[in-house]
Amino acid sequence: MQKILVTGGAGFIGSNFVRYMLNNYENVHIIVLDALTYAGNRENLNDLESDPRYIFYHGDITDRKVVNNLMSNVDTVVNFAAETHVDRSIHKAGEFINTDVKGTFELLEAAKTYKVERFLHISTDEVYGSILDGSFKETDPLEPNSPYSSSKAGGDLLVRSYFVTYGLPVLITRSSNNYGPYQYPEKLIPLFITNAIDDIPLPLYGDGKNIRDWIYVEDNCSGIDAVLQKGEIGQTYNIGGGNERENIYITEKILDLLGKPRSLIKPVKDRPGHDRRYSIDTSKIREIGWKPEYDLQDGLKATVDWYVKNEAWWRQIKEKSEAYKAFYDVQYNNNK
Repeated sequence: MQKILVTGGAGFIGSNFVRYMLNNYENVHIIVLDALTYAGNRENLNDLESDPRYIFYHGDITDRKVVNNLMSNVDTVVNFAAETHVDRSIHKAGEFINTDVKGTFELLEAAKTYKVERFLHISTDEVYGSILDGSFKETDPLEPNSPYSSSKAGGDLLVRSYFVTYGLPVLITRSSNNYGPYQYPEKLIPLFITNAIDDIPLPLYGDGKNIRDWIYVEDNCSGIDAVLQKGEIGQTYNIGGGNERENIYITEKILDLLGKPRSLIKPVKDRPGHDRRYSIDTSKIREIGWKPEYDLQDGLKATVDWYVKNEAWWRQIKEKSEAYKAFYDVQYNNNK
């Protein structure tokens, strides 16, 4: 039986990946390690609690003792644990460096000590920076423009160095913007869906023409799995949905799906260092047999339907979370 340590497994993409693996493989045992910070939510995994192939540990990847204890009992590591939100990184950069760089270091050290068979590090297309024409390949230089993307780039470079220096069997995936069930409602799509449900204005940065490539989270999970099973050790793979759209387009589609007026759109002052366009070349991962299954329209509809049906999940976050309230103040009050 393959024993997989999934760090950050109670977060958005991590919890979807855990569910994906348990649904698609009988012969796996998943150990989730999560610090349960504001975006980590054990309720994301409630439906898996009775599965004997799954176990949860509450702990931080920066805690060497905890990491070593768990690493000694697994053969594969998939590292989702990260601080991920650009807006938060602008105000609390140190937290991002601690988790995304130091935390990755602790995981790599333990993986080296216990000789794991695979170490897959989850990264982001934001490490490449912004591109106006064409698409980034895995071999392009990293030019991150925010404390968040810089911390992720730092983690990526550490992972690469442990392959080159120590021969650690690492892999890296860099995905485009994910969306789907269980995404913490501070990111654009879940924030706008939940605001629209409550007829609250949707705070759209700048002119709304920033472009992102959107990928439904289950497609990213299948891409990560493909790299885990078929990827070449030491290599990086871009995972993109092939759905490049302006933010204003996404905003209007959400409102249309919910039957809400576009007058809910509220332009706000652009954030510092806001990248104009992300675009990644996915030909490398397609060569190992992967391709996305969801087009944007179907993925958005599935996502909107999930948030409509799971109001209790997101409403308690928006109403009770002090972290969310702090973010809300930044988003709304500072942009009036």
